[in-house]
Amino acid sequence: KIVEEQKELLVVQQKDVKSSKAKVEALNEVKKDLLSDYHAKEANLATQKREAQMAQANLPKVDLSLAADFDEPEQQPEKPDTPQNGGNETGNSGNTDNGNSSDGNPDNGNGTFTNPIMWGDWPDPDVIRVGDDFYFVSTSMHYVPGCPIATSKDLVNWKMAGYAVDRYDEDARYDLKGGDRYLRGSWAATIRHHNGKFYVGFCTPSWEGEGPGHFSICIADDVKGPWERTIFPEYLYDPGLLFDDDGKVYVFHGQGTLYVTELASDAKSVKGEKVKIWDKRFKNAHEFGGGYGMEGAHAYKINGKYYLTCPAGGTEGWQICLRSDNIYGPYEHKLIMNDSGSYPPNGLHQGGMVQLKNGDWWFIIMQDRGPIGRVPHLVPVKWVDGWPMLGSGGKDIITYPKPEVGKTYPFASPATTDEFNTSSLGLQWQWNHNPDNSRWSLKERKGHMRLKASYAESLKTARNTLTQRVQGPSSEATVELDVSGLKDGNVAGFGVFEFPYAYVAVEQTNGEKKIVMCNDGQTIETIDRFEGNKIWIRARVMDVGFRAVFYYSTDGKYFLPIGNELSMGLGLVWTANRFALFNFSKEKAGEDGYTDFNWFRFTNK
Repeated sequence: KIVEEQKELLVVQQKDVKSSKAKVEALNEVKKDLLSDYHAKEANLATQKREAQMAQANLPKVDLSLAADFDEPEQQPEKPDTPQNGGNETGNSGNTDNGNSSDGNPDNGNGTFTNPIMWGDWPDPDVIRVGDDFYFVSTSMHYVPGCPIATSKDLVNWKMAGYAVDRYDEDARYDLKGGDRYLRGSWAATIRHHNGKFYVGFCTPSWEGEGPGHFSICIADDVKGPWERTIFPEYLYDPGLLFDDDGKVYVFHGQGTLYVTELASDAKSVKGEKVKIWDKRFKNAHEFGGGYGMEGAHAYKINGKYYLTCPAGGTEGWQICLRSDNIYGPYEHKLIMNDSGSYPPNGLHQGGMVQLKNGDWWFIIMQDRGPIGRVPHLVPVKWVDGWPMLGSGGKDIITYPKPEVGKTYPFASPATTDEFNTSSLGLQWQWNHNPDNSRWSLKERKGHMRLKASYAESLKTARNTLTQRVQGPSSEATVELDVSGLKDGNVAGFGVFEFPYAYVAVEQTNGEKKIVMCNDGQTIETIDRFEGNKIWIRARVMDVGFRAVFYYSTDGKYFLPIGNELSMGLGLVWTANRFALFNFSKEKAGEDGYTDFNWFRFTNK
């Protein structure tokens, strides 16, 4: 009788299990439908936004279904045997092709280009031409190496050339020891070429109570380096370097009030006292009397006159030009661009101009696009009554004929994807603060980036976090990592870094691994008892609502969503969100536990 009762009970339990499985399957189908509907709505929003931008620019409507593809991730291709993009600049997709317009390249392939020329964080641009080559320098703050320099043959197709700063050795906090140096490093770089040498200048700000900031000049015979850096005791904010035709060297600088300071002939020290040249403020783009001062001055000597181009009005600002017959003034002014049409309400402001061999002038000017970054636009310069008017009547019409440089050059974009097949780190990468070079390697396991853990309480204080720019309007990146070398306390993974940040990682405790999704320090989802040695992690960012979503896979084929959305922010002001690879340890005993990243693959999806 007892046996019969147990059999009957077992039958009931089996029915309950089947019923539960059916319910789970039904719930999974509902979840799948909801995700499909969610992604379809995202795709529709992205398409509508882009079509609205194109309509505003009077561009023809195109099929955006591929660009707004939000289907579930597909299986990753096998890793190639030959080196791809480790230290070489190729296409935006990181393969041996040189990219194309469908991968986010601005070159339309028909003699025109469409702004922005790089849909990522390349703020505070300055540009020069040396022979047939153009060079573009940008701000990078606490990321190392610092002061990224890109190069181009036509001002449209760019690739990385190098960095002016290898690392910051003037303060232990750049090593994340005794504090941090978030938002310091290099600001508002200026670049010039004089008598066979490249010069890059930048300022390093300081916060209240830290003492004064300072100014640096970096000098090199080759833009690829090596660079010699001189740190000045003087603080020359938002510098603009000028080599005058009488042999004198000047830096224009300041915020609100503008100054000019003469440097020694070798540009390695200050020669005289600063001289005030401008202190008027704007109420708006057309009137004086308000609180908007100018900054970001870049200086030029053209036909015997001194020209300064300066932004005012902040994120929603405009571009002003100052002009004088004497370097110390008096200066008259002219509004040369006032346009927010391509990404309202944010105006085009701050940048530099350059002359082509044929005499034409072009201007690279940035636009703030929130947590995705400050992106550069390229606009023609038309000289009207001796003033450099930008775009078309001070407006950016978004699509233009390419600059006339005498030749047609292949598509090129700064590298992204990395198979980690070379012994040197690719130029697309920057570390969060100075790296600990004893705890990363591209040689210990061929074809992999090995990151060894240092002790840190969270990702904010973790050393050797390896980053590169996210891109808009949407982009995603996937990594494959081997976690067999982890020690207890290690947290190794991939995510999106800013303040706030979020990631997916494998965390080891008491010899057991688990998959975690963390959003700004809070664990959102945990999958216990992960017994594999490999995991694939994917992050996708979107400028629609500035959101990031995360996925993981245990076989590289099927990706599952995990955790919640990251609402991308700018807690580190003026610094965009970045994709980030990391391995840190919450326990000191876990130091030198390691993870091996097999590859990082990027798409503009």
